[in-house]
Amino acid sequence: MKSYIIAVDFDGTIVEDAYPKIGKPMLFAFDSLKQLQAQGHRLVLWTYRHGKALEEAVEFCRENGIEFYAVNSSFEEETYEMEKQSRKIHADVFIDDRNLGGFPGWGEVVQIIEKRIEFTIGEHGRTKERKKKKRGFFRL
Repeated sequence: MKSYIIAVDFDGTIVEDAYPKIGKPMLFAFDSLKQLQAQGHRLVLWTYRHGKALEEAVEFCRENGIEFYAVNSSFEEETYEMEKQSRKIHADVFIDDRNLGGFPGWGEVVQIIEKRIEFTIGEHGRTKERKKKKRGFFRL
């Protein structure tokens, strides 16, 4: 099973949005994040928070059993230089309450990642699951 780099937002995704305070954990958030880490995925905290508010969010996650591969960067050692690079990071998957269509909930997020479900824009601009093509005798 291929592992992903998964960028995860904090406010409205891991916890209820109460910025700059820390909201209550979203249902199944920490259990789901632990499950994804156990499957070998690398989690990156990707949030608007900075300074003390960011430190509080990282510590809150640590207290709930989540250590991130990186925070607001593509990898731990990366340094951000505003004049030379974009704030966009490298990740295979982005989990955010501001996704098109909103946040589906942690149960569905884990299923989408585990089953490698892909989506495409269908008729009338509606999102639908992309059907995998059959190849030979086996379905890939």
